[in-house]
Amino acid sequence: MRLLGNILWLILGGLVLSVGWAIVGLVLCVSIIGIPLGLQAFKMAELTLSPFGRTVVYRGGVGSTLVNLVWLVFVGVWMAIGYVLAGFANCITIIGIPFGIQSFKMAKLALWPFGADIVTIR
Repeated sequence: MRLLGNILWLILGGLVLSVGWAIVGLVLCVSIIGIPLGLQAFKMAELTLSPFGRTVVYRGGVGSTLVNLVWLVFVGVWMAIGYVLAGFANCITIIGIPFGIQSFKMAKLALWPFGADIVTIR
């Protein structure tokens, strides 16, 4: 079921979103200051490429929390709102509910990416 979900996800826009995140990550990694932000964009690209069967686990710490607060104010809120709205739009139909759940997972990562790891569910 995970494979089918990921294939449908890629066909219906996941591949485009993932490539977009990868491009943003490359642009951010051009400067030394942007490298930490670029790494978070690559993390979003990884989850966007195949969200089914994966989850976000936080290991955090004081440093991650401080950087996440800055991220939250400048970027995270707006990205998370976009993913939540996409999740609600997907959940309008019964068939779209699994895709909506994946959008909510990405909203969580978009809101608080530093200190988060993407792990495969076994």
